Amino acid sequence: MALQQNDIENLNRQFKGIPPEEIISWAVTHGKNPVVTTNFRPYEVAILHAVTQVDNQIPVVWCDTGYNTPDTYKHAEDLTTRLNLNIKLYVPKQTSAHRDAVMGIPQIDNPQHAVFTEQVKLEPFRRAMEELKPDVWFTNLRKGQTAHRNSLDVLSLSKDGVLKVSPFYYWSDTQLDTYLKQHNLPNEHRYFDPTKVLENRECGLHT
Repeated sequence: MALQQNDIENLNRQFKGIPPEEIISWAVTHGKNPVVTTNFRPYEVAILHAVTQVDNQIPVVWCDTGYNTPDTYKHAEDLTTRLNLNIKLYVPKQTSAHRDAVMGIPQIDNPQHAVFTEQVKLEPFRRAMEELKPDVWFTNLRKGQTAHRNSLDVLSLSKDGVLKVSPFYYWSDTQLDTYLKQHNLPNEHRYFDPTKVLENRECGLHT
């Protein structure tokens, strides 16, 4: 899907207030090779449910750092079964046990933290994108999460030119809670991302 910046800006104006499923249907129709990424963090179930309602065979890319909480792993298993997700699992090339022995999880002000992030998240993600070669990338980015994400919109372009589609971009937690209740979907809040640590930090995936 080759869209210019002015096309994206025009579409974003049109998509304000449009239901997520309509945005997803538009993107699936106009794209050739869509994927959705997830880390099973809080409210990820909304994008997974909405996308699979439109296309239940869409590849779901999960880059598992190896450092998720037990509750997050159980949540991932539950959603994979419940929504019949077409999971494409990507993991670091080094085990977490090996890394823990030689590096551990460096603090965010430690230069080794960038190395850690590259190993557990950025390299597996690049590998996934190189293998799957998507032209549409569904995400659950939302306005208000980080300063960088505030500069985006429902549609934006990744640094590699892939069309990122964030159907819930303008939704609040309260609106998502209502969506989950309407569709009888579980949420999971015992989530921890060792590459971000703080909620308002970016790990590099979306910048």
